[in-house]
This record gives sequence, C-alpha cells and structure tokens, in this order.
Amino acid sequence: MCGRYSLFAPREDVEARFDAAFDFEYEPRYNAAPSQDLPVVTDDSPGTIQRMEWGLIPSWADSRSDHGHINARAETLAETRSFAEAYESRRCLVPADGFYEWVETSDGKQPYRVALPDDDLFAMAGLYERWEPPQRQTGLGEFGASGGESGGEDDVVESFTIVTTEPNDAVADLHHRMAVVLDPSEESTWLRGDVGDAAALLDPYDGPMRSYPVSSAVNSPANDSPELIEPVG
Repeated sequence: MCGRYSLFAPREDVEARFDAAFDFEYEPRYNAAPSQDLPVVTDDSPGTIQRMEWGLIPSWADSRSDHGHINARAETLAETRSFAEAYESRRCLVPADGFYEWVETSDGKQPYRVALPDDDLFAMAGLYERWEPPQRQTGLGEFGASGGESGGEDDVVESFTIVTTEPNDAVADLHHRMAVVLDPSEESTWLRGDVGDAAALLDPYDGPMRSYPVSSAVNSPANDSPELIEPVG
C-alpha cells in the first residue's frame, strides 16, 4: 500500500527530472495525503506537470463520494472495473522522493520513510480519471469545472490512483505491498506503451532503496514540514 509520500525537491529539479513544467504554483510536500491535489504527469500532456486529486473516482460513479481509490493492485488492473479503462488509455507518473509505511510494534504503529539513495526523485506508476456529476454528463445542468479543489458534488474532478505491487527487499519487512516505482527508462513506456508493454513494468523495483523510522507526527495529514523526514530512534 502507498498511503502517504513526499515531494519536496526544488521546483526546478522536478521540472528538469521529468522534462515538464508545472502549470500551478508548486509547494514542497513532506506528507502528501489522500484527497489532496498533487502533481502528476499524464500520457496526454507529458510536457506538463498538472494537479489532480489523490483518490481515483471512476467516470461512471454516481457521486464523487462513492469512490476514492488511493491504490490499485497491479495484478488485477485489467479486470477491475474501476481501473480497466484507465489502465488501457489514461496512465500517469506520480513524482515523489519518498513514501511512508507503518509497522506494528508493541508501542503502536511506527512510521518508516522509504526513499532512493540521496532522496533522488522517482516516478510511481499511476492511473487517472475525469469525473463529471451525472447532471452534467446527461446535459441537464452545467457547473463550474474544478481539479478537485472545492470538493463540491457539482464539480468536475480529475483524480488519480497509485498502482501497487509486491514489495521488494527494502519494503518487505514494513508492508506486504509497495508502490510501483518506475525506472527512468520505463517512464515513457508506462505513459505511451500498449497494455502488454505496461504490464511488463509492474514488478517490484529492483534498484537500491533505503528505509528508516520517522516521527509519528507524519500520522496526521495536518503536519507537513521538513522535520517529518528526519530519522528518529
């Protein structure tokens, strides 16, 4: 599972790494959480880093509150109604420089941060959707479009989910799932390749990663500061 992550690299570093420009005012995030509007790079606009809501709402959902899939299992993407169409034609990259997992201990759950050496930027595999209220879909009413900021039932919402797979050695002791982390050479294929090519990228990441315990302050999405990524204990 991937339920929190970080993206705090300088704006210019993110743009250079993904060869894309932000179309909104970028702010570093040390504790990115579901329901927040966060950066993604989509297959239909690979030169732009745009903002979407984390928690995929299928286009066919009756209400924006009916769904909100923060993760999608790699093994069943093609068979799961909520993800099959997006897997076929709406894939995205989710820029990050680390993610969090929680381990059960005698004192409660201990959060760990997982990252590449030197906090290098990477992309997690994602899927995205555009949801419109049923009234708008059927032409019975027109409402203001939104990228997920206002949260109203009458807003158009563009949302994404992070694909997960089996854990690699760095994550296996922390959780039984992990985000699909793409090698830079795989990112273009994830965005533009056919389903067969994309399916070949869903194995656990085999590059070097590190994990370390961090403050339980990361448990609350209200906390978002550099202290959250510092090792503890």
